[in-house]
Amino acid sequence: MEQMKNLAYYNGTITLINDMMIPANDRGFYFGDGIYEAAMVFDHKIFALEDHLDRMCSSAAMVRIELPAPREEIGALLSELVLKVESSCQFLYWQITRGVSPRNHLFPEGVASSLYVYSKPWKGVEMSDEYRLKSIKDTRFFHCNIKTLNLLPNVMAAEEAKEAGCHEAVFVRDGYVTEGSHSNVSMIKDGIFVTHPLDNLILPGTERKHMIAYCKELGIPVEERAFTLEELMEADEIIMSSTSHPSMRAMELDGRAVGMKAPDLVRKLRDKYMEAIR
Repeated sequence: MEQMKNLAYYNGTITLINDMMIPANDRGFYFGDGIYEAAMVFDHKIFALEDHLDRMCSSAAMVRIELPAPREEIGALLSELVLKVESSCQFLYWQITRGVSPRNHLFPEGVASSLYVYSKPWKGVEMSDEYRLKSIKDTRFFHCNIKTLNLLPNVMAAEEAKEAGCHEAVFVRDGYVTEGSHSNVSMIKDGIFVTHPLDNLILPGTERKHMIAYCKELGIPVEERAFTLEELMEADEIIMSSTSHPSMRAMELDGRAVGMKAPDLVRKLRDKYMEAIR
């Protein structure tokens, strides 16, 4: 099989990423009318593919987008595409939009949804112990549980955190921590793993799901509940998790030293993640 340095796919066409052409009338372009997923590829195998397909189906159903193909076919296509990239370690992204149609707020009739995929080399797992956070008021809409393309508030928050010398934003709504601009927020306090419950205010992160499972395997108590910014400040550990950054350990929040008090528990969770990859 001839392999490529990177790969893009759009409705049956395969090219290098920079060569891909997508119609301007794709509804993802002017409405952000679509959903997306991102996954890690190790040894040309997609990590936690079933979890990502589950969330893909859930997000598509909530915004009433019909999948361009059955779930199993999309999974098989993704697995086939990553084999075409030279690097065995890749960052895989795909999105499904409501299709190509002249701009109109109403759903187009008789239009098939569009699938865009890209995969590129990735440097591998990063687990930092020097993460700096900045709290930012959560002004996003009330459907954060849907992994939609509408991420402008997240982009603005991430840039604000960067300009403050931080790595990630922590959204706070009505005094309670929700999530980061591109990650879930969890904490460890008195040996208990605490994370925001799955509701419409946070994304159901795959690594959040995995960490809860790891905790149960390790006998670490888990509480899925809302917690305040003040509680987060006093936590023994703050862990930011996402598909590409599964375990970022925060050492600073709003310029104040935080966490870093339960390294053994963090190490055990990280070891479980590495076991899952292997």
